[in-house]
Amino acid sequence: QVQLVESGGGLVQAGGSLRLSCAASGRTFSNYAMGWFRQAPGKEREFVAAINWSGGSTFYADSVKGRFTISRDNAKNTVYLQMNSLKPEDTAVYYCAAKNSKSILILTTTYAYWGQGTQVTVSS
Repeated sequence: QVQLVESGGGLVQAGGSLRLSCAASGRTFSNYAMGWFRQAPGKEREFVAAINWSGGSTFYADSVKGRFTISRDNAKNTVYLQMNSLKPEDTAVYYCAAKNSKSILILTTTYAYWGQGTQVTVSS
């Protein structure tokens, strides 16, 4: 079992930045592929970014490419999402997810563990 706790959300103006953190506990963090997803009101949960077990490979949704950066610190059991140049359409609840895998995973259905989410609101 893996427990995930997100933090760092909040209210920011368009063009601003936030850094989300996801702290993991319960298992060997470095065995896990990690991902960030988001869900806006009335919409399905969508993929944002993913990182492999070592941090050597990353993948992004087209909508955030060039603005968001995913990273991880295996010594701290934490994955991060640095969000720059935020837009109102980035407003959503952001979730981190984990799966015991050496691959990069981008589908919600492939992840086994989820955090409770953190709200990000971008005002125009």
